[in-house]
Amino acid sequence: MIKRSELKLFLDYKVEQYNSPEFIKTDPVQIPHQFSKKEDIEIAGFLTATIAWGNRKSILNNASNLMELLEHSPFDFVMNHSETDLISLENFVHRTFNGTDLQYFVQSLRNIYLKHDGLEAVFAKYAEAKYLQLSIHQFKQLFFELPHPSRTQKHVSDPLKNSAAKRINMFLRWMIRNDAAGVDFGIWKSLSPAQLSCPLDVHSGNTARKLGLLKRKQNDGKALVELDNSLRKLDPIDPVKYDFALFGLGVFEKY
Repeated sequence: MIKRSELKLFLDYKVEQYNSPEFIKTDPVQIPHQFSKKEDIEIAGFLTATIAWGNRKSILNNASNLMELLEHSPFDFVMNHSETDLISLENFVHRTFNGTDLQYFVQSLRNIYLKHDGLEAVFAKYAEAKYLQLSIHQFKQLFFELPHPSRTQKHVSDPLKNSAAKRINMFLRWMIRNDAAGVDFGIWKSLSPAQLSCPLDVHSGNTARKLGLLKRKQNDGKALVELDNSLRKLDPIDPVKYDFALFGLGVFEKY
């Protein structure tokens, strides 16, 4: 069994290797990096993370198309769209996320900024000291407070229903983690990287199991708690920096 001190040295090295500007070129985080305004970054990041599953090339292509539909001004489009503007979104599709879902997401985001002071305020309001799982749950409740198609609810995960909530945890990493390498934005100052959870998917999960950081076989909410606890022992201040190591080892090195 590898010693924790040795494992930490190895993973810290891998973080340095992958947490670099080069990472942006192959990752969905490149989409919000097209913007400089806080609200544009938030909305581009949230929508991109929402469709970040499946083939990476397809994710990047469809996220780029999405920004085009929002006229490369996501916040302005969300806040000032007309009924006619919404019609222009109806043909969008990424896997099971379609134009109907996108139309509701745009309307709901407008409601979040008008009635709840924006995305950061919602997540910060319900944050617990060590975790953001309750925040994600409460965010979902608020996000679907407007009349909506029932099918659209599946596109926002709920960790209190044992979901690993990979995509929304990835979005939160982008917004909260202050990254000297310039990958993550760190624009949400009311929350701390110590509260973040690792975006758990097939690649990071399999790598974590091989390294002895995770025993549970399913990539669900219980596995996320187990992985979080392991990563917090390695670095309680910035535990999700290890997402770069786990993902890089899994995807790029087929570890």
